[in-house]
Amino acid sequence: MNSNKVQFIYENKLIELDNPDPNQTILNFIRDELKKTGTKEGCAEGGCGACTIVLGELENKKIKYKAINSCISFTPTLHGKQLIVVENLVSKNGSYHPVQEAMAKYHASQCGFCTPGFVMSIFAMSKNRKKNNEDDIKDAISGNLCRCTGYRPIIDAAKNIKKTYFDEFYKNSKKTINLLKKIHSKSIIIENKNKKYFAPKTIEELKKVIQKNPDSDFLSGGTDLSLKVTKDRKEIKKIINLNNIKELNFIKIKNNEIIFGSTTPLIEVEKFILKYYPDFNNILRRYGSVQIRNVGTIGGNIATASPIGDTLPLLLSLNAKIIIQTHNGDRQIFLNKFFIKYRKTKLKKGEFIKSIIIPIYKNHNFKAYKISKRFDDDISSVCASFNLKIKDQRIQDVTIAYGGMAEIPKRAKNCENFLKNSKFSEDIFEKAKNLLKKDFNPISDMRASKNYRLEVAENLLIKFFIETKTKKLFRVYQ
Repeated sequence: MNSNKVQFIYENKLIELDNPDPNQTILNFIRDELKKTGTKEGCAEGGCGACTIVLGELENKKIKYKAINSCISFTPTLHGKQLIVVENLVSKNGSYHPVQEAMAKYHASQCGFCTPGFVMSIFAMSKNRKKNNEDDIKDAISGNLCRCTGYRPIIDAAKNIKKTYFDEFYKNSKKTINLLKKIHSKSIIIENKNKKYFAPKTIEELKKVIQKNPDSDFLSGGTDLSLKVTKDRKEIKKIINLNNIKELNFIKIKNNEIIFGSTTPLIEVEKFILKYYPDFNNILRRYGSVQIRNVGTIGGNIATASPIGDTLPLLLSLNAKIIIQTHNGDRQIFLNKFFIKYRKTKLKKGEFIKSIIIPIYKNHNFKAYKISKRFDDDISSVCASFNLKIKDQRIQDVTIAYGGMAEIPKRAKNCENFLKNSKFSEDIFEKAKNLLKKDFNPISDMRASKNYRLEVAENLLIKFFIETKTKKLFRVYQ
């Protein structure tokens, strides 16, 4: 059965919205309809964190709290979740939440515009962890920008939150869980004026929706798609939300390969990949903010085909494959063959990415580097990834890929061919770096000039050699 009602929990009540506007952001819903104005709009693109809210989702009979950017999330995606805004943190007796108390005590607010976003990010972190260490705090607030207070008092506040029992969310968690269980697991079909929104529950339902609505836009996280509304001021006529399909959200190991469902959130990919490829984890921790990684998906990052998508050069260097769902079944393609030109892929109308397959290389040297103007939550000027196998001091196998160097994320084929079967030496790598000019002809833009990109690409290749040779990391962290 289908439903046109979006159901979610707010202030311990089950809320129903009939046919809400599929293009309305959660931020505008909170401010215009709930009349809660603590949540602010700063950038309207998920970059400043002023709009941060927290969603509670039922996972394994417990509520998991996730900070998200409400400015780039659509109202229908609230279905099946608990909505928490900054005004909800105050206790019924008027007492402030421990996070709010700590922010005041440590003078962590000045103009106050960004403060609600910081409070919500720290609140979500505190709900999911027993103790807040400095690395976790910096990660949690990496997507929240402050232009007057500075970050030291905010970090101090987060370190010194009192774990008290008046937290309304601890008291009411059982009630919230019961309410979330009452929300029926139905597929959603919304028709609002000239706009439609679909949220099927299974792949079979999805295929039927696609067949009837082949001109729809897929929503898988929406951190890119939503900008059509918030920045381009356009309407999206038809949206198919893939995130309610459990068959597309999974992680498993099979035949010495890691398989991710396409709608697996990047925050989950980040946690799982650490054991196998630490540098992949490091890059993901710098891929946008926690708010972005909580909703952004690995399949969405691939399908948008951005030349500066941070996972793409890493996946290319690891010889990843993707499974594409077609009208007639599945087809498999190496990611290296997937990108055609700027923002264009081999996905045909009505097709979607089903899963991503990453080989587990046990005797290879894998490293990845990201160069950006800002360390956290910034777009790459250059992202590089290297995968190398050495035997008897000769290069037996090598794959090298870069982002930000061409109109698509791309492998350095000339450089690879020169290195393969060569001696593993500094002299060989010095010669190989000159071939990157044959592989890439980057542009100059606001992030970097052409010459800068080429020089950085060459230097990263030498950096990779030095780190591999010495078995030491030469990294700069903030």
